[in-house]
Amino acid sequence: MPSEIPNSAMQEAAGHKSGFVAIVGRPNVGKSTLLNQLLGQKIAIVSPKPQTTRNRITGIRTTAGSQVVFLDTPGIHRAHSLINRRMVEVAMKSLREVDGVLWLVDVREGIRKEDNDVAATLRDSRATTLVLLNKIDLVSKGKLLPLMAQCSVLLPEREIIPISALKGENLPLVLDRIEKLLPEGPRYYPEGEVTDQTERFLAAEIIREKIFLRTREEIPYGTAVSIDEFTEKEEKNLVVITATIHTDRESHKPILIGKKGAMLKEIGTQAREELEALLGCKIFLELFIRVDRGWTQDPNALTELGL
Repeated sequence: MPSEIPNSAMQEAAGHKSGFVAIVGRPNVGKSTLLNQLLGQKIAIVSPKPQTTRNRITGIRTTAGSQVVFLDTPGIHRAHSLINRRMVEVAMKSLREVDGVLWLVDVREGIRKEDNDVAATLRDSRATTLVLLNKIDLVSKGKLLPLMAQCSVLLPEREIIPISALKGENLPLVLDRIEKLLPEGPRYYPEGEVTDQTERFLAAEIIREKIFLRTREEIPYGTAVSIDEFTEKEEKNLVVITATIHTDRESHKPILIGKKGAMLKEIGTQAREELEALLGCKIFLELFIRVDRGWTQDPNALTELGL
């Protein structure tokens, strides 16, 4: 969150509202999809695999009368490894810093142990919580009423809104409720800014997303991406990016490279195309793979990789 409010922000008209809203839930309930839909563009990576999000992602929605700073958090789950514990710590810290919370529940799977853990945390939260029953496009309406009753018991007196983050169903209602819960305050970010993440961070995340989408089993969970070079060549409308894919097992390296380099080439091509669309320029992307055994359990390695 901004530590200082810009001078221009203090000149907002009376009645302007602003604040921070965390998007929380167990892994793979659609938090990043929801963030992207609320902003009207993609800033958070998405994959069908759980625990794709590792860092807190900031998304900014600005209108004439309000500014909402959304915090997309890693999935809250019962973590055993060091990397997963750090991811959960990021999510839990976010709950202590916000004005509102959107708690996502996957209607296909109902309430699970992790959902109970999230609800227990939210009961004592000072922030206003909206319960969002996500993926309603995938179930019959008859399944919603029992789930709504369960959520009412877990978190009494909270508004429950069935939604489809993927289809955008009921999201205008969610945005209306969010604006109403915000306190009066100035803009924290300039109009037109949709995230405070750096272009280097977004590049690393997009590469990591392609690894999640292209590889199977434990491979994506043992990988991280660092950006070694990010050089803008304005005269050529070109950005040169060199990145390293870190993997914690020697046996994963040939899989990531693929036969005659096919896997690495495909990951690079998909990432380059998305980065060109995002940054509006040509991208030269070069990828390398390095084996860093045990990095997911090494506190120093996790810190260096921003986790």
